[in-house]
Amino acid sequence: MNKNVLDQNMPTVATLFKRQRILDAIAVSCAEKTYASTTISDIVSRAGISRATFYKHFPNKRSCFDAAVEGFVAELRAVGRAAHSDAADNPENVRRAIAAALALMTAAPDYTRLVVIEAIAVDPSLIDRFRTLLIAALRGAGDGADGALPNKAATRTAYGQAQVLVANQILVGRGDELQELLPDIVYIALFPFTGPEEALKQAQLAR
Repeated sequence: MNKNVLDQNMPTVATLFKRQRILDAIAVSCAEKTYASTTISDIVSRAGISRATFYKHFPNKRSCFDAAVEGFVAELRAVGRAAHSDAADNPENVRRAIAAALALMTAAPDYTRLVVIEAIAVDPSLIDRFRTLLIAALRGAGDGADGALPNKAATRTAYGQAQVLVANQILVGRGDELQELLPDIVYIALFPFTGPEEALKQAQLAR
C-alpha cells in the first residue's frame, strides 16, 4: 500500500487525544448520573467538544460507553499480566496480579464504577465476558479462552464474590480504599484452586 495512503488512514495524536477525552467524559458522567441519565450533551460538554466531533468518533452513546468499558478492561488485563513474574509460583502471581488490578481501579474510580456497576446494569451478559478475560489475566492464562480457566463453576463463583466486594466498597463511598480488599479477594480467588492453606497464606502476605 502507498505510504501516503497509510499516513492518511493513521489517526493523529490530536484525534486520539479527543477520543480519550470523550471516553473520560462518559466515564465521569456515568459515575455521577448513571448511564441511563447521561446524555450526549453531558458528554460533549465535559469533553469540551462539539456534537459533530462526538459523532466523528462514535455513532451513539452506547458505542462510546462500550469503548470506554472495553478500554478499561484491556488496561486491567495488561496490568494483571505485567504483574506476573517467572520467578514466582502461580499463587504468588495471582496475588501480585490482583494487587496491580486493585491499584489501577483505585487510581481510576470513574472507570472502575463504569465496569463494576454500570456495565452490568446496561448489559448483564457482559459479566460473563469480563470474568473470562480478567480471571485469565490474573491467573496468567492466554487470551481468555474458556479452556484456559480450570473449574468454570468455581471461577464464576469467585469472580462474583469479588465483584460484590468491590461494588459494595464503591457504593458506600469507599472507592479510594479498594486496596483494603486485597487479602479478601486474594483468598476468594485462590481458595477454589489451591485449597484453604495456600489461599490463607497468600491472603496474609497481601496484608
